[in-house]
Amino acid sequence: MKRALAITASPVRRISIGLVARMGLLAMSAMSAASMSQQAPSTPVVTFTFDFPQSDPAHYSIAVDATGHARFECTGKITQDSEDQTYRTEFEVSPGNRERIFDWTKRAQYFAGKVDAGNRKLAFTGAKILSYQDGTRSSTAKYNYSNVAPVHQLTVLFQDMAGTLEYGHRLAYYHRYQKLALDEELKHMETQAKNNELSEIQGVAPVLREIVEDTSVINVVRARAKELIEIGAAAAAR
Repeated sequence: MKRALAITASPVRRISIGLVARMGLLAMSAMSAASMSQQAPSTPVVTFTFDFPQSDPAHYSIAVDATGHARFECTGKITQDSEDQTYRTEFEVSPGNRERIFDWTKRAQYFAGKVDAGNRKLAFTGAKILSYQDGTRSSTAKYNYSNVAPVHQLTVLFQDMAGTLEYGHRLAYYHRYQKLALDEELKHMETQAKNNELSEIQGVAPVLREIVEDTSVINVVRARAKELIEIGAAAAAR
């Protein structure tokens, strides 16, 4: 009687099969991770953009994400006789304003509908754009003036923020090149701050601190800068 032959895979073949199987699992895992990465929502961001060629600055934008991190970009003249230049900075928005920005954005339906008042008799005050982006939604609204309450509130807030950041830009320039101009600039800034016409003063606190700590700057100027730091800290806590 013939004996049945036992057929077994050779060691080399067993290793090859195992290696292929593991490589397949790794490839599937990588594809799954990539798919999850693509599907994962990105951090929501609200951006306000302003363009008005006849004004100074002629352009600026502020982008605030859901963590409160903000980026400011501005193109304009630092002095009347200077050329246009682009200035960029990053800062952290106060918790209260961060919540207001995303709450008003939600109430404005993420800018998905029409927001412009559509009244041609209104004076042109600059081309404005509000946009919202996250992992699943992207919407943009362009307008001159809006009757939509949360859009109007966002516009005022972002313009007040921009005013503060422009002060920071000028103060940094004057501190380096024209220290005698600091007093007048800080007077204007202090007046606007007390009239609630500025927002996020803590965003320019590093520049103000440099002025406070500079003993070559006259005491009255350093005192104004210190008071503005305190005003900004109190506002950020609200």
